[in-house]
This record gives sequence, C-alpha cells and structure tokens, in this order.
Amino acid sequence: MLWTMIFIYPFMAGIQEISARLGRITGRGIAGNLRRFYPRWALYSVVGLLLLANIINIGADIGAMGAAVNLLIGGPSLLYCVVFAVISLLLQVFIPYKTYSSVLKWLTLSLFAYVGTVFVTQVSWSEALRGTFLPALLFNRESMAALIAILGTTISPYLFFWQSGEEAEQMLATPRERPLKEGSRQASEKPMQRIAIDTYLGMAFSNLIAYFIILTVAVTLHSHGKNHIDTAAQAAEALRPIAGPFASLLFSLGIVGTGLLALPVLGGSAAYAVGEALRWPVGLERKLKEAKAFYGVLAVATLIGLTINFTKLDPIKALVWSAIINGVTAAPVMCFMMLMASNPKVIGKLHLPVYLRAVGWAAAAIMALAAIGMFLTSG
Repeated sequence: MLWTMIFIYPFMAGIQEISARLGRITGRGIAGNLRRFYPRWALYSVVGLLLLANIINIGADIGAMGAAVNLLIGGPSLLYCVVFAVISLLLQVFIPYKTYSSVLKWLTLSLFAYVGTVFVTQVSWSEALRGTFLPALLFNRESMAALIAILGTTISPYLFFWQSGEEAEQMLATPRERPLKEGSRQASEKPMQRIAIDTYLGMAFSNLIAYFIILTVAVTLHSHGKNHIDTAAQAAEALRPIAGPFASLLFSLGIVGTGLLALPVLGGSAAYAVGEALRWPVGLERKLKEAKAFYGVLAVATLIGLTINFTKLDPIKALVWSAIINGVTAAPVMCFMMLMASNPKVIGKLHLPVYLRAVGWAAAAIMALAAIGMFLTSG
C-alpha cells in the first residue's frame, strides 16, 4: 500500500485546494453552498453520512488515545478517554480558535514519532522502494477494502467541509475582507496563491507521515505475522518485542498527538456541516452565546463518540469502517463540489483553472471506481 501515498497526492491536494477556493470565493462552506443551490435530499444525505463517519471516527480516536496512555503509565483507559474528550471539548468551546490552532500547529510535530519509529527498526529499503514504485496490485476483497479505506482517510469529506468552513470563517473574522466573488480577479490572486502553497505543502507532509505509518506496520507487525490487531494499544504493545521499547513509546505518543489533532477537525467539520445546512450561526471563533447550536452539535458528536468506547464495538474495526464510509461518500460529495466550482451562480467569474478541473474530476472518478471495485469484490 505504500504506492497509494505517491499516487494519490496530486488528487488529494487538488481537491483540498478546490475546497478552500469554494470557501474563500463564496464566503460559505460546502454545506452552505449545497443548501443554496442544490436539492435538500442531496444536502441532508451528504451531511448525514458525514455525521455518521465523523462520530465513529471520534470514538475510535478517543479510544486509541486512552489506550495509548494506559500503555505508557497504566491506569484506567476509559477514564483517560473521558478526560481527553472533555478537555478537547472545553478547549474548542472556550478558547478562541486562533489561540487553540497555534497550539495544534506545534502539536503536529508529534506526528514525526511515526517517522522516528521506522528508524529504530530494521527496514529493507530496497524492498520498500520497490513496493512504492513497482507495487504488486491485488484486486481481491481485502485489498479493495483496504484501498477504499486508505482513500477515504486521505480524500475525506470531513476535510472538504473543514477546509472550506475554515476559509470562510477566516475571511469573516478579518476586517474589510469580502468573498472573492464580489471583487476583481486581480484581487483574488494573492489569496489563491496562499491557499495553493498552504494546501500542497500541508498535504505533502500528511502523505509523508502516512507513508511512514504504513511502512512501520509492514516491517514490524505484518512481517512477524501479527495481522489481527483490535486496538491501537495492542499495536504499540506488539511493537515492543519486535522493535524495542523506544519504538513502542514513539508510536504511543504519536497516537495521542494524532488524536488531539483529529478531534477538533472531526467535531468542527460536523458542526460546520449541520450548522450551515440548518442556517445556524457557525464558527469556532464565535463565543458560546453567539453559536449555541453550533457548539451543541460539536459537543453531542464528541460525547456520542466517547460512548462508543463503553460498548463492545471493536475500535480498530470502527476506524476502518468510518474510513470506508468516507471513501464511499467522497465521490458524490466531490461531484457536487466540482459542479459548484463550475457554476457561475456559485463562484461568479472566478472559474477554476483547467488543471484543477481535470484533477478534481479525475479524483472523483478514482474514488467512484474504488468504491465500485470494493462492492464488486465484497461478495
């Protein structure tokens, strides 16, 4: 699966740039534009599937963090889950997002724990590079399900909603800023350049980390026949005798850092989608009294996700299934995005460049074909 990170990069970066452009050009997120220009069934179907996948994902991330802390210092995993959920929720509600996001940016450095894990293990780099550039492609049930799950994690609807919503909110929070569709094409050049640099650089680091996560699992767990992992803690624990305690420690710290980064994005994108669909005031920069319903959705999504950890639901399977749901949902969402990005009623005169139109539709086609391939092989 290493090849997927190279193959998917231009498509995931392109579709994220389109998401950001929609938010900055229109001053609204994806749900807000869907509500204004497309049928209600499309809006509610997309938002409903997004909510389902995000809540499962939130629950799995909270459970992974709790288990990772248990592995590091012992103690009750469920208590740690509650603490992480409550702290994350309080920070999102009561701390201005500009302040909170500056902390999260530094927290991204924790993701390099996955890179460090590889370098304290035995890696056959010739085999890794061969798997990256000359992969042995399989079209069976397991491979297609894994492929759609990876695609659903990298080209994911919640990231579209988040990025477009954040662009719209940043614009509204800046004095004298207006949606780009209301200005000249020349005035749009600087924001578009900033969006492109931010997106392509961010997605490059995202795929670099994902590449090392796949590589870590391949050279440790899989190569030693550990093919059935039920929790993130089991994965970290299984690394200990294979790669040493340092690798296990790095992996556990990476789980906590990843979870803390993911919760605001998952909860926030769900709140943006529901709030815009129902015409509520939205935005993480708003105070609680200004956007009670918006923060209510964020809180309910987080708390429902937390309760998943008090059931017998397998957290790793839940995480995989949420990725598969995202992968299946992504194609129709992307089609609507591409239609919006080509509709003068939505974006005015600021049409997408030809290369972005080509990349966007190609990405939607790839996601659709992967989903069809998974369904055809699932029987």
